[in-house]
Amino acid sequence: MDREHVKGAVDKAKGAIKEGAGKITGDKDMETVGKIDKAKGSAHNAAGDVKDAARNAADALK
Repeated sequence: MDREHVKGAVDKAKGAIKEGAGKITGDKDMETVGKIDKAKGSAHNAAGDVKDAARNAADALK
């Protein structure tokens, strides 16, 4: 697991908390920010997956 996966997990967790708090309080702005944070987390995870694949491919060539 690299730094991108960690960032992704943190952003997804923050986003889930914000989205849930926004739903409970009826704050649509906070709910939207939570959804954006979750999307950023998914992007970080995807970047981490690409890095892992590149690293694995490089290792396979050795």
